Amino acid sequence: MDDATRDMILFGAIGGNVKVYNLSRFTFDRLRGQDARQLHDNLVDYITKFSGNVRDIFLDKFLFTDQLKRLKDGGILWNVFERFCEIDLHPDSISNLEMGYLFEELIRRFSEISNETAGEHFTPREVIRLIVDLLIANDDTKLTGRGIIRQVYDPACGTGGMLALTEGALKDFNSSIRVELFGQELNGESFGICKSDMLVTGHDPEQIAFGNTLSHDAHKDKKFHYMLSNPPYGVDWKKYQDKIKAEADTMGFDGRFGAGTPRISDGQLLFLQHMISKMRDDEAGSRIGIVMNGSPLFTGGAASGESEIRRWMLEKDWVEAIVALPTDLFYNTGIQTYVWLLTNRKPVNRQGRVQLIDASGERFWKSMRKSLGSKRREIPDEARADIVRIYAGFLNGESGESDVAKIFDVADFGYREIRVERPLRLNFLVSQERIARLGSEKPFEKLEDQEKEEILDVLMALPDQIFTSRDAFEKALSETLKAEGVKIGTPVRKAILSALSERDEDADICTDKNGNPEPDTELRNHELVPLKDDWRDYVEREVKPFVPDAWVDESYCDARDGEVGRVGYEINFNRYFYRYVPPRPLEEIDAELRILEAEIAGLLKEVAA
Repeated sequence: MDDATRDMILFGAIGGNVKVYNLSRFTFDRLRGQDARQLHDNLVDYITKFSGNVRDIFLDKFLFTDQLKRLKDGGILWNVFERFCEIDLHPDSISNLEMGYLFEELIRRFSEISNETAGEHFTPREVIRLIVDLLIANDDTKLTGRGIIRQVYDPACGTGGMLALTEGALKDFNSSIRVELFGQELNGESFGICKSDMLVTGHDPEQIAFGNTLSHDAHKDKKFHYMLSNPPYGVDWKKYQDKIKAEADTMGFDGRFGAGTPRISDGQLLFLQHMISKMRDDEAGSRIGIVMNGSPLFTGGAASGESEIRRWMLEKDWVEAIVALPTDLFYNTGIQTYVWLLTNRKPVNRQGRVQLIDASGERFWKSMRKSLGSKRREIPDEARADIVRIYAGFLNGESGESDVAKIFDVADFGYREIRVERPLRLNFLVSQERIARLGSEKPFEKLEDQEKEEILDVLMALPDQIFTSRDAFEKALSETLKAEGVKIGTPVRKAILSALSERDEDADICTDKNGNPEPDTELRNHELVPLKDDWRDYVEREVKPFVPDAWVDESYCDARDGEVGRVGYEINFNRYFYRYVPPRPLEEIDAELRILEAEIAGLLKEVAA
C-alpha cells in the first residue's frame, strides 16, 4: 500500500477536518514510563511514525532527530523531557493564541542573541488586530449572509498570526462564513509552526507553502479577497535578484514586478507588488493591509524604481489610506512603521483620494509595564477602535481630528522634476597657474615633448589679458597658431580651453554653433514642481525672479508620458503633520550643562587621583 492510499484510509477513519495520525506504539505518557536509556530511540520512533504532513515539520523544518541526538550526546535528554512532561500545554489550559505568544517570545529572545534583522520574525498582536479591523471595517454588506467564502493570504506568514486573527475576526462577524487560509514562509521553524496550526485547526496545510515568495510564487495564478503581511524591513534581495529582475524585464505587467524594482537593499515594495498581482477582478475585489517602515513612502527620486512603483499604485487609485503607527511597537526594533491599505474596489467617495492618519501620538499608545526587547509601547483596544473609527468615517479633520486625519487628492503626492539650466560664462587667461593645469590634461599629456613646447610658445605669445568672451579667445588662439605654423587637433584645443578658463559671472555667455546659450553643468539645478502646477508658471514664479537668465531643458522628459520633466511620487508624513516643538528655555539648557560639567570634573578627579 503506498503512502497516499494509506493516508486517505487513515484520514477517513479519523474523520473531521484534522488530518493527522501516528502509527507508533508510543504516546507521550508511555514514553515517560519507559527505560530512560531507550528514550532517544523511542522518541525517534514516535516522531517518525507521524503522518507525512507532520513528519515533514518535525524532521525537515525543526530537525528534531538532530536536536534529540545533541541532547542525548550532552547527557540532558531525559532532564529536558521530564521538564516538558511537567508543563500542561493542553489546549484547554493554553489557547492557540497563548501558545503563539510563547513561541514568539522564544523567537524574540533568540533573535536578540543572533542579531536578527528588525521586523523579520513576527508582529505584535495588537498591530495585527488593527490591520484586520481596518481591512474589514467597511465590508459589512459583503460579509453578511450565508454561503460566503473568503480567502485570506499572507506572503510572509511567519507563524500564521495574521492568518489566524483574520479568520477569528471574520468568524466573529459572521459565524457561518467559510475562511480559507493561504500563506508562504521562508523561515523553516516559523513555517513549521504555521503548518502545524493549520493541521490542528482543520485547515488545509498544503495551502501554507515553504520558500521565498519573491523568487518562487507557490500560489501562482491564485487570487484572494484579503491579503495582509509584515514583510521584513530593510532586508536585501540580492540573492534572488536574477530571478526577480528577469521576471520584471521579460514579463512586465504580465508578471508581478512590472512597475519596477526598488533598490537591492530593501524588498518591501516587491512584496507589495506581489500582493497587488493577486487582487481579484470580480465584483468583491480585494483588500490589502501591509505594515512597512518609512522607506517605501519617500525613498528614491523621480523615475527611480521606488517612485515608479508608488506612481503606479497611486495612479491606478489602489491606495486607500496610510496609517502612521507609534514607535517602539515591535520586539526588535523601535522604528516608525506605517500600515498601507489598498483595494481595487474603492467606494465612490474615496476614488481619486488618499486618507492619511497620524496615529503616532500619545493619544494612540500606552507604555508597557515591562518592556519586551525594543517593544516599550502597545496600542490599547480603545485606541485601536479610535483609529478604525477615523478610517471608516473617512474623516478629514472633522470632529477635532485635523491633527491626525487628512485627505488628499492622488495628484497631491506627485511632482515633475524639471531640469533648470543656467548659461556658461567663462573668462580666459594665460597664466602660470592655468598653464600648469594644462599639463595634467590627458590629450596634452599624450603629445611629444616638442609638440608641447610649440603649443606653450603659442600660448605665451597670446595677449597678456583676460578674455571675457570665449569666441574672442578662440579667435586669438587660432590666429596665433596660424602665425606660428602650429597645428593642433580638436581634443588638444578642448584641453587648452578647459585649462585656461575659469567661471566668471561677469563674462559673456558661451554659445553653441547655433548661437544658443550653453548650459553650465555646475549651475544645473532640479526643481520639483507639484503635478497640479504648470511648470511654466512655476518657473516664472519661483525661478525667474532670482535667476533671470535660467531656462528649462525641455529635452529632459518623462519616459512614460513624454512631457517635460520626470514624474515622481512621494508621501511625506512629516510635511503634512508637522508639529512645532518650541526649543527649551536657555536657563534649562544652562542648568543641564552645569550639571554635566560637574559630573565630568568629578570623573577627571577620579582619573587623576
